[in-house]
Amino acid sequence: MKPAHIITRSVDTDALQTLLAQGVDPLLAKLYATRAIKNKSETEYNLSALLPFQNLKNIQAASERLAQAIERQEKILIVADYDADGATACALGMRGLQAMGAQTDFFVPNRFEHGYGLTEQIAELAAQTGTNLLLTVDNGIASVAGVQRAQQLGMDVLITDHHLPGEQLPECIIVNPNQPGDQFPSKALAGVGVMFYVLMALRYHLRQQNWFSKHPEPNLAQWLDLVALGTIADVVPLDQNNRLLVAQGLRRIKADKMQAGIRALFAVAKRNPQQAHAFDLGFAIGPRLNAAGRLDDMSLGIACLLSDDMESATDLAKQLNDLNHERRQIQRSMQDEANLQLAGFNTENSYSIVAYHDNWHQGVTGILAGRLRETFHRPSIVFAQAEDGTLRGSGRSITGLHLRDALDMVSKRRPDIIQKFGGHAMAAGLSISEIHLAAFQNEFEAVCRQLIRPADLNYTYQTDGSLDNQYLNLATAQQLAALVWGQNFPEPRFCDEFKVIRQQIVGTGHIKAVLHKNNCEYEVMFFRCTATLPEHIRVVYRLIANQWHQQMELQLYADYWEICN
Repeated sequence: MKPAHIITRSVDTDALQTLLAQGVDPLLAKLYATRAIKNKSETEYNLSALLPFQNLKNIQAASERLAQAIERQEKILIVADYDADGATACALGMRGLQAMGAQTDFFVPNRFEHGYGLTEQIAELAAQTGTNLLLTVDNGIASVAGVQRAQQLGMDVLITDHHLPGEQLPECIIVNPNQPGDQFPSKALAGVGVMFYVLMALRYHLRQQNWFSKHPEPNLAQWLDLVALGTIADVVPLDQNNRLLVAQGLRRIKADKMQAGIRALFAVAKRNPQQAHAFDLGFAIGPRLNAAGRLDDMSLGIACLLSDDMESATDLAKQLNDLNHERRQIQRSMQDEANLQLAGFNTENSYSIVAYHDNWHQGVTGILAGRLRETFHRPSIVFAQAEDGTLRGSGRSITGLHLRDALDMVSKRRPDIIQKFGGHAMAAGLSISEIHLAAFQNEFEAVCRQLIRPADLNYTYQTDGSLDNQYLNLATAQQLAALVWGQNFPEPRFCDEFKVIRQQIVGTGHIKAVLHKNNCEYEVMFFRCTATLPEHIRVVYRLIANQWHQQMELQLYADYWEICN
């Protein structure tokens, strides 16, 4: 176990007093007051509190163009991204637009044949199908050439995206909270969230046109399970607006009011939807959906989400589950190869990791980059060969380095190295020529040394401090599990000193131990831990309501441990 810094989150005392005065449970009040919540109203996730769509730039123009397409029965082709956010946004767009009377179809680029986004090739394919309006979901903000080609071929383009824009924007209608001049208060919407807002605005516009006096008006809330899945799977920051969307989606899943495809995915993942949490969406359902885009064709995942027949949805979910098993095997092989490459990696002299092997699978590079980032706590980029002979890389970053900005700096310093790139602060993708791999590695390391503070290279566990024994129980674990936690709104972690009573190895490289604190004993799981625990340890842990043989019991999951001084 590598040494790490343990930091207790600071409490906003004014917010804490306000929350307590408003009747919030003392433990929750403390947790909220460390997560920028200042008022109880910020924890009440009613749809009436959803941010209004009117502040999204170009939302009116987007509504008018979609309404025109519906009235004229023009063909709308949705061009989706090939990850879970893109798949859910596509399914949402298909369902929502068709419910309002639109003629729609979708096309999702194949990672291996078409690359990412609305390219000139995809515009030409769309024109061959008689498309009038191209609608992108979760992509398009960087598709300058693709939009130009589509317009040359007589198609209009409407971009819905959430990725950060580059210096040049496509010349078309763009709905993206991160575009210049946009006044929408939340910049954290996922692609599926942007599409949900477009549907809200379109429905409002059609109401004003009395469209629903002759056509049924859809209840958009029926598709919030899709919004929740895409939002969690894309690991966007869970600000209040996103927490509201996720909470409402989970509420529908728990009430068995979900799409057949999501119900089938819960079944193949052996998860109980009536006890669904954000964790299930992020670590069980999302990966199975993503497996289609990583190894095969995301059309399979979208078809699952669009299916209204449980038998068909179950068959598609089983295929996704099989792909996920295959993805895991490929990932393990790549991980073993990466471990060999980095056996002598010196964290003292390196601020970044760039890894490549000619037999790696480009659909799994992002996962491997994430694993390397976790292991070494360095920004990590993993490359694999693409069909066109270039190297395509996926990167994952650490707090302290905005990865897309770092790639932008590399591109400006050496315009000859990076062919294209895009992404977020914590994740990004790029393409380079293999002959430029060494040069990229050197330039990326130089940029990381310039931007990263040395302190950021030390892994830090932020915790909520010690947890009193009165809260170390199953009821607290269930209470916490019922809430929405995620990116930028982290699940509570606590830190305490324990005495190790007994321990045993379970599974493949895990330890189950019984720890003692203040005259009470607790069962604690130490995952991926092979070391024998000493008698006195300090543990960073989470409370888990664990179901075992139809019974719920408290279990603690250890994220980190160290010997007590």
